[in-house]
Amino acid sequence: MSTTDQRPALLLSRIDVERIEDLLERPEYRSLDTTALRGELERAELVEPGAMPGDVITMNTTALVEVVDDQQQAHAHALTLVYPRDADGSSDKVSILAPVGSALLGLRVGDSIDWPLPGGRRARLHVQAIRYQPEAAGQLHR
Repeated sequence: MSTTDQRPALLLSRIDVERIEDLLERPEYRSLDTTALRGELERAELVEPGAMPGDVITMNTTALVEVVDDQQQAHAHALTLVYPRDADGSSDKVSILAPVGSALLGLRVGDSIDWPLPGGRRARLHVQAIRYQPEAAGQLHR
């Protein structure tokens, strides 16, 4: 999908957005291309954490995501969306500053999105299920 209006609507926690915006202002991340992430933050609808539906990917959410690559190969992954400090290099944690992390933030179960990857590749991400969401678990201040 190439235009913003073809992308699914995004629902973001006000606290997550504040923390991500603070993160983007840090000197160590200023050299990264965060254009896509900033665009997602701008187009999202913000809600208070306590009002967040349980089927939305927020920060520290673990979701089952199907990734379809350029060759139409599909792979399902349980991914946890984390802040850079928590990205330990394991395949199950994806930083919000990584292209896939930026794509997942705010998506709901059933949503799909096409997203550019490094090297000119693209992937289609489809959210199949939420396994854990901090807000739904009552952990509103993480």
